[in-house]
Amino acid sequence: MRLSQMLFVTLREDPAEAEIPSHKLLLRAGYIRRIGSGIYAYLPLMWRVLQKVSQIVREEMNATGAQECLLPQLQPAELWQESGRWDTYTKAEGIMFSLVDRQEREMGLGPTHEEVITTVAREMIRSYRQLPTHLYQIQTKFRDEIRPRFGLMRGREFIMKDGYSFHATEDSLKETYQAMHQAYSNMFRRCGLAFRAVEADSGAIGGSGSQEFMILAEAGEDEVLYTEDGKYAANVEKAVSLPVDAEPSAFPTYEKRETPGTDTIEKLCQFLKCSPTQIVKNVLYDVRYRQKGVFLEFRWIVLVSIRGDQEVNEVKLQNELSRLKGDVTIVSLQPLETKVRVTSGLEPLPVGYIAPQIDWSKYFSDQVKLESSEDLKGVFSLKAIGQANKVWKHIPSTANLTDPSHALDEINKAVEAYLKELSAKKELTSEENDAFSEEGGLKTQISQLRSLLQQKKTILEFKQLVDQTAVDLKNFVTGANESGYHVVGANWGDQFQLPKLVVDLRKAKLGDRAVHDPSQTLQSARGIEAGHIFQLGTKYSKAMGATYTNEQGEEAPLIMGCYGVGVSRVAQAAVEQSYDKDGIIWPVAIAPYQAIVVIPNVNDAEQVKAAETLYSELNQAGIDTLLDDRNERAGVKFKDADLIGIPYRIVTGKSLKDGKVEVVQRATKSVQELPLTEVVSTLQQWVNAACS
Repeated sequence: MRLSQMLFVTLREDPAEAEIPSHKLLLRAGYIRRIGSGIYAYLPLMWRVLQKVSQIVREEMNATGAQECLLPQLQPAELWQESGRWDTYTKAEGIMFSLVDRQEREMGLGPTHEEVITTVAREMIRSYRQLPTHLYQIQTKFRDEIRPRFGLMRGREFIMKDGYSFHATEDSLKETYQAMHQAYSNMFRRCGLAFRAVEADSGAIGGSGSQEFMILAEAGEDEVLYTEDGKYAANVEKAVSLPVDAEPSAFPTYEKRETPGTDTIEKLCQFLKCSPTQIVKNVLYDVRYRQKGVFLEFRWIVLVSIRGDQEVNEVKLQNELSRLKGDVTIVSLQPLETKVRVTSGLEPLPVGYIAPQIDWSKYFSDQVKLESSEDLKGVFSLKAIGQANKVWKHIPSTANLTDPSHALDEINKAVEAYLKELSAKKELTSEENDAFSEEGGLKTQISQLRSLLQQKKTILEFKQLVDQTAVDLKNFVTGANESGYHVVGANWGDQFQLPKLVVDLRKAKLGDRAVHDPSQTLQSARGIEAGHIFQLGTKYSKAMGATYTNEQGEEAPLIMGCYGVGVSRVAQAAVEQSYDKDGIIWPVAIAPYQAIVVIPNVNDAEQVKAAETLYSELNQAGIDTLLDDRNERAGVKFKDADLIGIPYRIVTGKSLKDGKVEVVQRATKSVQELPLTEVVSTLQQWVNAACS
């Protein structure tokens, strides 16, 4: 390609909206252009990079026997409702773009394709003889990020490879999982990237085990903990470790002490002159969740007890709560960090002074409370909070709302009045249409709430969990459930009953001892998640009825795996990993062009002729080569070549008089003169070595 014919515009200053180096450089070098928040155009140079990454991914996937296909981006809501993820993705996490078509059918733009591929498998796979099978695609995905940032790293539209395998046995799944681990390692190695495979949390995708592939970079959003012996690496969300040993307690006898102004661990340690390892810290969480098929929002108040020098890993906590309750969607998990009056008329929580046991009735009411439009918003999972306000306007100010059953009667009347008001309108918004829906509409929600009240069930429950670090403490310090007071010399089984749920909830950190070898300490690195592989098991096949007939003639759910690579993220992560003050330094394998021939003076016929010859010969030899034949100053051309990061720059300049050209390696900036006759063979050797 001739640069004079390319749509090529570079910027000398960093764009204001760009935060990290790779985002700045891709914009400055003319690789991408911002179209909207989290939405980018891939310009010709970037598209070549993406094609090269995609081809490496495709070759490695094909080598494992996986088959490429293309699945629809637009997905019917009912598939996601079958799997139970519609509410999670459109409401709880809110990351899925959803819409209603002209036939009032709900649809979503796919952030992932488990539901679609499971539907395909359900309809096409009948027998164990068809297993295992593995399908993958490379296509655009969508994600409604709350705060799109960092360019292609966290955009609302991105290119991804996602693959899905189906198996008759767990052993077969594990074989494919290991094959994918090797294939992914090959992909990132061939792309010329430094990476680390780490244990990971499965998140909303689910499954029994997963591994992330992290491209190492200082601007990485994820923290990776690993050991120098290479035997352990994990995302900090998943990591386990051995904490430092607790110091012996300085308080042999139990007593309550006044400790004013000590609502943090640091202040308490200073006041009592003790170690945080002697303290049992108690953290309250307000957790909202929904059950499949129920459109009300339920609530847990969760008390977590943990050693004072440790932090709660909220991902581990959310996973543990999901396991306890079964098929639920966690909507939110927030620490109660301030002294709040949780229920009107009751005492405020003594946050900062809470003990491992609480008289919940002093601070919380387990009665359904419907005394204001705010209460209605808190109970109903309305798609638009505005509906609660509109319903509330139809409730008389004289209505008896102190008793939940009476309150529900009044709300039911108000809903009828609101729906009647909507019926009189000629056109309804999608929000107003939702009010009539049998699947989660206002009447359905009221019916479900009435059923709960009749069964004397509550939408509020209390849970208590304790981390192992707190279990082992003797004569510890902890809160007294009274602001300004703590107790010292406390013990489990004496002053406080040990909670039944003892789990690992602590956040592993730099410097902790490794579980597999306590002589190894955890090191920390930043990484960009570029790939993720999962052992899904039967989560989706059971939910969606995807079965096959086994060798015994019995129906069994398909066992699944899924495997993702962020193609567009890999491209930007490569820049984040390798750049300098002058611009991008592309790995040779995924650079848009491997070489650029620069003509310093386009008015010099000898320079032009030599450049044209090299340009033609290099391309014929299979080396992707760009020709800078613009009528620009040599300095501008050199700066642009550095900025766009082409690995090898060949300059047909002054040394031509000796039959030589100047060759500059972008990564090392090393300069050497090569005879014209040796340029092609030398670059072939360099390119082959870099891509091997």
